[in-house]
Formats: sequence, C-alpha cells, structure tokens
Amino acid sequence: MRPQTRMTRQRMLILEELRKSRTHPTADELYASVRRRLPHISLGTVYRNLDFLAESGEILKLEMAGSTRRFDGCVAPHQHVRCKICGRIGDIENVNVTLPEVEQIQVEGFTITSAHVEFEGICAQCAESLK
Repeated sequence: MRPQTRMTRQRMLILEELRKSRTHPTADELYASVRRRLPHISLGTVYRNLDFLAESGEILKLEMAGSTRRFDGCVAPHQHVRCKICGRIGDIENVNVTLPEVEQIQVEGFTITSAHVEFEGICAQCAESLK
C-alpha cells in the first residue's frame, strides 16, 4: 500500500524541480537545483522526500545495476537507456518490451515481484569524444 502523499512546501519544490528536469538527476544534483529556490533545505531532507515520493508512486527511483541512483519525475510507462561511458540516462518511449509473467518464473529461495529491462548504449557526446 502506498503512503498518502502530503505535499509539504519542500516536497512540492523537489517534485517541481524533478519534473522539469529531463536529465534523471541524482539526489545531489536535485539538491543543488532545489537550493536555488530554498537555500536552507538540507541534503537529508531531499533524500527523505525523494524516498517518500518514490514510495508513494509520485516519481520513479532508477536503480540501474552498477550506477548511481537517479530519479525520474515521469511515471508514465517507459524504458531507459544508460550511456555505458558517462552514465547519462535517456528515455525510450513507444517501445513495447515484452517481459515474461513474473508470477510464472520460479527461482528457489525467491518470490519474484517485478522485472525491468535495462538498455545500454553510448550517448552522442561520448561517441563524439571517441572519434
């Protein structure tokens, strides 16, 4: 069950900054952005509110293997691609990825509850620097 979202001023500002970002920021990056509007906010407050917003379904917490946790203000169904050189994240929309029914997969010692696909690539900036 999702906790009920109570929109404090701090939480609303964090959500606004995240939703206008297309870079899938880290908590530290979002903290820097929010501090411009709310100078006395602490990094701990940003982390706690991001966790709360993710648990309540208002935002997505992107925890891709081997990379820093990032956040996405768009909760509509979509996939992500991560640059394997710089770690930049991009949205992939209108791609239908069929996953097996997780309830049908059996692994000893586990109850599988969800699955996701992680795409990797090289962003345009990194590709240019490789030339």
